[in-house]
Amino acid sequence: MYVKVVESDGIRLTESMKEGRELIRAKVNPKLIELLNTPYRIATVRIWKDRSKKEKVSFTVKLEADPAVPENRVLVPSGLLSEKLGSSEVLAEIFRSKVFQVAVSGTQAAAFLGKKIGEYVDASVVGIPGKRLLITGGSDSSGFPMIPTLPGSAKRALLLSEPPGFHPRDKGERRRKMVRGNTISEEVVQINTKLID
Repeated sequence: MYVKVVESDGIRLTESMKEGRELIRAKVNPKLIELLNTPYRIATVRIWKDRSKKEKVSFTVKLEADPAVPENRVLVPSGLLSEKLGSSEVLAEIFRSKVFQVAVSGTQAAAFLGKKIGEYVDASVVGIPGKRLLITGGSDSSGFPMIPTLPGSAKRALLLSEPPGFHPRDKGERRRKMVRGNTISEEVVQINTKLID
């Protein structure tokens, strides 16, 4: 769905939004939220710089309902578009986000420490109150994946025959691969979660 994205002085662009620690807030008409069918009110805005070269700018936004906003408009924080594109209003696509990324640090990251794959964390640490996050995996700074079958947070070389950690090309193929245990520690830099009601 195409909409006109316009900067608004009523919404402030914070440092945490710029750094990706918080989702960018956007005001839209409640009818647009219904059309997008977003249960968590999170959407992706895609702006094409040059279609022939496939150059685009995409960002994930947290939608806020405002009946005063026209149906075909999305109001974003002042300075967002001018910083990324050099314009204060553009034509863009908006669609429901199935996947999004939020960087956490400090007390937010401490909520994940010591948790295991399959455990739950309150989703308010990523800005979605009232929901829970199911931890499904992750990886450390070297890219070694966490696997649910290895207890603890240590790094080990295991003989693997299936994912996660190894995708066999031939039937029955096995390889020794470095993997991380199922517990989140300071060494884990990326965590995969699923949003649960």
